[in-house]
Amino acid sequence: MSEDFNMSMRKFLKQVGVTSQQAIEEAMRNAAPGKTFEAKMVLSIPELGLEHVVTGKISGKDA
Repeated sequence: MSEDFNMSMRKFLKQVGVTSQQAIEEAMRNAAPGKTFEAKMVLSIPELGLEHVVTGKISGKDA
């Protein structure tokens, strides 16, 4: 793959990571202590027929 491709992909993924973390932290501010939440991230690029799903769990802050 080209260097331009690598740079644009890294820039996009960095933006996804940073903005997603900020959104999760904001949503978790008032979360129940110790509660675990199911999480799902969906990445789609319709023009490529791509839909990639990542699931996991995020634990709330300790009491």
